[in-house]
Amino acid sequence: MPQYRYKALNAHGELFDGQMEAASEAEVVARLQDQGHLPMEARVAGDGSGGSFSWAALLSRKPFDGAALVQFTQQLATLLGAGQPLDRALSILLELPEDERSRRVIADIRDIVRGGAALSTALERQHGLFSRLYINMVRAGEAGGSLHDTLQRLADYLERSRELKGRVINALIYPAILLAVVGGALLFLLGYVVPQFALMYESLDVALPWFTQWVLNVGLLVRDYWLVLVVVPCVLLLLLERKLRQPAFRLAVDGWLLERKGVGALVAKLETARLARTLGTLLRNGVPLLAGLGIARNVLGNRALAADVDTASDEVKNGNGLSAALSRGKRFPRLALQMIQVGEESGALDAMLLKTADTFEQESARAIDRLLSALVPVITLVLASVVGLVIVAVLVPLYDLTNAIG
Repeated sequence: MPQYRYKALNAHGELFDGQMEAASEAEVVARLQDQGHLPMEARVAGDGSGGSFSWAALLSRKPFDGAALVQFTQQLATLLGAGQPLDRALSILLELPEDERSRRVIADIRDIVRGGAALSTALERQHGLFSRLYINMVRAGEAGGSLHDTLQRLADYLERSRELKGRVINALIYPAILLAVVGGALLFLLGYVVPQFALMYESLDVALPWFTQWVLNVGLLVRDYWLVLVVVPCVLLLLLERKLRQPAFRLAVDGWLLERKGVGALVAKLETARLARTLGTLLRNGVPLLAGLGIARNVLGNRALAADVDTASDEVKNGNGLSAALSRGKRFPRLALQMIQVGEESGALDAMLLKTADTFEQESARAIDRLLSALVPVITLVLASVVGLVIVAVLVPLYDLTNAIG
């Protein structure tokens, strides 16, 4: 079912927004009304998968996001494991967050639970703050009478997912800083320093080598049109971001990315680890395989792999094995498919999926380290060479002129 973005007024007249999975806009409106809210707007969110790129999503921060969600889950699991009733545990957690928004969310969850609703129902009413995976795992734990154990596994899953995401981000920080600093220095050199030499050579009226003349022309271009050179890339990035919201274009780009050597294999390993970790955790907590596939495909950032999971889900529904179904798209790593097949044959699919996740998280870490160790020297060498050539181009004629005069 597609995801819908909505805006509504609560019982206190406060405007809020969120995201909900539903069959239609009418269902979104009806569910909001059942919760006592006044719907103001409901529309399809991006490509309906919740995985499309958005600068707004990148910059926004939810009350329960990242480390805060892991901490909340771990603390709730600890309190329930210590024998505290759910109502009392939530009351204790209400005093822990430092920000007011988080306290309001916990207070609302506690009030709903006090009204006789299940914890999963209370989480579902928090306007999209908690993912489908989180809510379904809690619901499975409630049904199996093992909410404490489920929350502990969920906290472990969230922590591992956060570590994997953090590893990727940390690997990209240094190359990004290097590009920004050296790129800025190059723009300053071309836009300010080089034009000074251009004016000097023009006043001297000397013949210049073709390469020097070309560098001087580039410098004058940067000086005169620097604003255009800054604005145009930003506009292109915004257009690309809007284009990536289109499902067909995003699917084509993600499929193309998987076919690239090096980067494609790394993306496949990262996504395989994420899928295996999510699906294995769901199965271990009693979620059926088909329901688990429907939830797990939403954690994938690559739409091509998500489409393969959708196709595999249909085949599993018809009685085929998961490993054989995933192999149809020929995008998931062969080792992962073999490990899943072993899990199916041994009747321990959940354990083998988690083992697959461990394996590919380790492989991804090694691949990221190798890529970073090669990427940083290459970027440094290329940018240093460009800066060096610019300096040589503008100084060699001056050196020749000094020798001629001497």
